[in-house]
Amino acid sequence: MEIEEIESKLLSHVNQPNYQPVKPKVIAKKLGITDDDKRPFKRALKRLIRKGLVRYGANHLVKKPSAEEGDKRITGRYQRNAKGFGFVRPSYAAGSKDKQDDIFIPPRRGMDAATGDLVLIRTYFGRGPGGDKRLCGEVVEVVERETHRFVGTYYETHGLALVQVDGRIFAQPISVGDPGAKNAQPEDKVVIEMVRFPSHAHDGEAVIVEVLGKRGEPGVDLLSIIVEYDLPREFPDKALEVAREQADAFDESIPEGRRDFTADTVITIDPIDARDFDDAISLERLDNGHWILGVHIADVSHFVPEGSALDVEARNRATSVYLPDKVIPMLPETISNNLASLQPDRVRYTRTAIIEFTPEGARVHTEVCKGAIRSKRRFAYEEVDDYLADREPWKEKLTPEVHSLLGRMHELAMMLRKRRFARGSMELSMPEVKLDLNTDGQVVGAHTVENTESHQIIEEFMLAANEAVAEALVDRELFFLRRAHASPDPKKLANLTEFVRELGIECESLNSRFEIIRVLDEVKGKPEQAAVNYAVLRSMQKAVYSPEEIGHYALASDNYCHFTSPIRRYPDLTIHRMFDLIEQGVRPPQDFGEMQVEGEHCSEREQRAADAERELIKIKLLTYMSTRIGEEVDAVITGVEPFGLFVQSLDIPADGLVRIDSLNDDYYHYDAMTHSLVGNHEGNSFRLGDVITVRIARVDLDRRELDYQFIEKTGQQSSKPPAKSLGGGKSGGSWKPKVQGSGMKFSTQSSRPKKGSGRGHSKTQKGTPPSKAKKDKRSKRRGRSS
Repeated sequence: MEIEEIESKLLSHVNQPNYQPVKPKVIAKKLGITDDDKRPFKRALKRLIRKGLVRYGANHLVKKPSAEEGDKRITGRYQRNAKGFGFVRPSYAAGSKDKQDDIFIPPRRGMDAATGDLVLIRTYFGRGPGGDKRLCGEVVEVVERETHRFVGTYYETHGLALVQVDGRIFAQPISVGDPGAKNAQPEDKVVIEMVRFPSHAHDGEAVIVEVLGKRGEPGVDLLSIIVEYDLPREFPDKALEVAREQADAFDESIPEGRRDFTADTVITIDPIDARDFDDAISLERLDNGHWILGVHIADVSHFVPEGSALDVEARNRATSVYLPDKVIPMLPETISNNLASLQPDRVRYTRTAIIEFTPEGARVHTEVCKGAIRSKRRFAYEEVDDYLADREPWKEKLTPEVHSLLGRMHELAMMLRKRRFARGSMELSMPEVKLDLNTDGQVVGAHTVENTESHQIIEEFMLAANEAVAEALVDRELFFLRRAHASPDPKKLANLTEFVRELGIECESLNSRFEIIRVLDEVKGKPEQAAVNYAVLRSMQKAVYSPEEIGHYALASDNYCHFTSPIRRYPDLTIHRMFDLIEQGVRPPQDFGEMQVEGEHCSEREQRAADAERELIKIKLLTYMSTRIGEEVDAVITGVEPFGLFVQSLDIPADGLVRIDSLNDDYYHYDAMTHSLVGNHEGNSFRLGDVITVRIARVDLDRRELDYQFIEKTGQQSSKPPAKSLGGGKSGGSWKPKVQGSGMKFSTQSSRPKKGSGRGHSKTQKGTPPSKAKKDKRSKRRGRSS
């Protein structure tokens, strides 16, 4: 049975007048659910719970949504604070308008729920953590555990064997009984399987299932994150066997039904350390002035048979994971780095979008076909930037065809870019910083990655292709997996408007995207720039994969999908397969419910990859900062709270907390109107964007916390936005904004994902380790002040 059919039957059964609450397996038996339908049945039940159409009661009994007690039951993801209380973020379908804030769960009302668990709560009005009257909740059921496995540090005390789980998931260490079976030694990083989750009523219990290595040894941090986030490791043998079969069958001939573009001038532009190339460009100018853009995308669907062991594994992974010193690919390298990679001077199969534009850059026609290309040149971004700076010397390095192609590409891309911004597309460019790592994966510095015109050329063509392909499917009246970015919550936009005005910036209601864009332009280069950019980001929702027609708010696009990176994103592969069927004269499957499930899965995997990358970067940064305890650095204030200041170091993007009780020169109070800490003495205040000098005071690697101590104010505000947070996460004293897009720079992250070898360093840019001259200067200043 299809999942929608099961969902309908399940809901009808529960809503019968004589229905009595029973466990799911009883309902499954009554509905005639076979073994093949058990997984769809579980999915259908979870979806109904998320929609609030059914709920779990005591003992895991399935009940009607209206509770006899008259209370309200809600499901959502639980986040536990180290102090014992927590919050639940309610579950909603993509694009849902009826949303509410996170619900406070007081201490002793969270049962044994752990961070990330899907829980069912009963809501009531009570007191929040600050004593304010607010909506609160009590966990009545842990519907689904996020995981039973955790990573932590093993130690012994008073004859007890304990593991301090990494991060702030659990306030207290977990007892692991007899560690002898795995020969764990103190200071080892270990993996534990939870036997009993801790709660206010009892301690947690677990067993050690794997020893990862000695805490702090090279590679152990990477392995810890892989286990902590349950990232895939090796490919199954059956998947590798399919990949090898595809390699044996491929001979670079061009079969019938595949258009031959091998004589056309086609090039690729990628990072200098890219190992695979999944997009290539051709561009012609017709006699009537029209442009014919060819966006040639690796034809992954040719090498990944649908339903094969390779396809099953790729779908499960859903995305490649880019960690600072390792890439975990979605597809085996036989395909991702060879068969499907659009390498220069090799015949490679493509799924090509041929897009026609008017002389002014308006799209008038799209055709999607199977193709074959032979790339004439592989460019790095830096080479294209050099060409754009001075084209003349490049005439000797390039063929006339490639030289003129680059010029045409720049002209059309800048035209498309101008049109996109004119229609209301947003671009919140926050500096992206990459870590420089040594061969042991340890941080030695960092460098900024600039969004130059070479990046923008590819960005515009990928955006144009994604939008054109989506509209081609809409024209055929098909449901498909969109890249959906819902409009911001009006309440958040109202708060954003109020915040911007409090900063002294005059503006109309920021419900208008054009007013947001105007404000962003107005604050460029001003002290308020960082604060406004962050505030706008916080107001945005999260971009997800969904068949719902809710558009893409940040790109000001009604129809948008991901088509351009099937080597590293599974949703792109689903779009390619739809065109495979269309070419065969077959209407693609139109199971909206199944697409929703697929979208949720891919969105969850994408978020998991982003979280894992962020946490590993955070660990590496903290490890680096732990070697610099006592040093002074300049930092920008990125957040102000009643308990202190969140700041980011300027020489390397490490986020940390300056606690209010460490501000010894005055008595400070939080001014909610101006989002600042204000002292009793005139002129003593701290606000977003201020640059201050701080001392690296404390690093707790296990809890992933960094504390700074305030030294002095520089007397200026930073007009430069803080770097894209590399060590984010508000828990643990390290903060980043609640970014609700798929990246801080919406357009780039919505079109072309990152590429690279997985190494954190750049071959073309030097790192920025702490300046010795700066240290000497500070030493002299401290000497004078003493």
